[in-house]
Order: sequence, then structure tokens, then C-alpha cells
Amino acid sequence: MTDKPLVAITGASSGIGEATARAFSAAGHPVLMMARRVEKMEAMGLANSICRKVDVLDRDQINAAVAEAEAQFGPVDMMFANAGIARLADIGRQPPEEWDEMIDINTKGVMNTVKSVMNGMMERRSGTLAMMSSIAGRKVYPDHTVYCGTKFFVHAISESLREYLSDYDVRVLVLSPGVIETEVLSGVLDEQTLAAYKENKVKMGGGIGADIVGDLILNAYRLPQNALVQEICITPTRQKF
Repeated sequence: MTDKPLVAITGASSGIGEATARAFSAAGHPVLMMARRVEKMEAMGLANSICRKVDVLDRDQINAAVAEAEAQFGPVDMMFANAGIARLADIGRQPPEEWDEMIDINTKGVMNTVKSVMNGMMERRSGTLAMMSSIAGRKVYPDHTVYCGTKFFVHAISESLREYLSDYDVRVLVLSPGVIETEVLSGVLDEQTLAAYKENKVKMGGGIGADIVGDLILNAYRLPQNALVQEICITPTRQKF
């Protein structure tokens, strides 16, 4: 067991979610890991961890996982709303079903995740919400039309939540990465868009390791509760836009 507070992460089976889970676990925190691929989370073998198969569109699943973890480790002190999907494509030829997927997971999924812990944090007057956005939530990119829309949503919601929750001493941190070495490209089904993305990635010398981002989140979390890093925007040095 550990005396450090519980951290919960959606989309914890790979990429930044996995890296963040590893960083917090190494720092001695119990971790609730939630994703669809539960076997990948279990294979990580993190101490004091609970791995649950969760679809962020299912409020009951998230609430049940949080309740189970809190019964064992105490209240969630940080929730990382990390689960998301990137179906990048030329908007003129992109199937609307891909819009639906992004809008549902990247917006409704984020809100379901936040709701599962927000009221408890308000009652305790403590806690941190880490919100996964993107540099695509700060500016628009070719073939990112709907994806950018969902990430602009995360930015807007986060700013509103930050103001609302500041009276309860609850922090809201927005994560806005550029190109990171993750499985994000697996969500890109449009071959032309995928080729262009990969070409641009090569030009900048590749993406940043997800472990760097996980460590940044941990460092921001470790600040005193009355100190907030409102946004972490990190890109490869050679990423021009």
C-alpha cells in the first residue's frame, strides 16, 4: 500500500496515458488505469494499480471503476481525461461516421470523465483535472477540421472549468502536445492524410517520447495546490507549426 493519493487515467493502455501511469506509479501513487485494452494495462505490472476496461462514452463504467478504486485507495486526487481518437482526413471526402467518433469520444468522453470525480473534488476542496487537448486545440491544420474542433472544445471547457473550480481550490491543467511518439496515427484511415503526416514527421526528426510528457504532468501535479500550470504546450524543437 501507499500513502500517496490516487491518480486515475483514461486511455491508459498506450502513449501518453501509459507514460503518465508509469510516471505516477514510479513516484509511489496508486493508479486507476482505464481503457478498452485491459490486457495491455495489466501487462505493465504497475504496483498498486487497478486496470479496468472502460468505454468513456459509458458513464456507468467510469463511475464504477472510480468507485472501486476509491474504495481501495481513497479519493481520486488527479483525473487525467486522456482518452481520445484522431480520424484525420480531407473534410471533403471524410465519412461523417468518422466525425461522429471524434465528437463523441473527444468531447462527450471528456465530460463523462470529468463528471466522475468533479463533485468529490469540490467537496474536498482539492484535486486536479488534467485535460488532454492538443496543439490542434490552439490552431488549425490541414485535414484536422473536426479533430481541431474537438480539441478547441477541450480548451474552452477547460478554461470554463478552471474559472468555476478555482473557488473550490481544484486545479485544471490542459495538455497541448504537438507530435509525440504514440499510436495516434493508427486512428488515421485516410491514406493521403497519413502519408502527408508521416512525411512532415520525418522532416522534423520524429516526435517527442511520451515519457517526457508523462514526467511533465507529474511535475506540474507536484506543485502546491495553490499553484497551477494552466497549460503545458510541448512540441519537437523542429516542429514549425
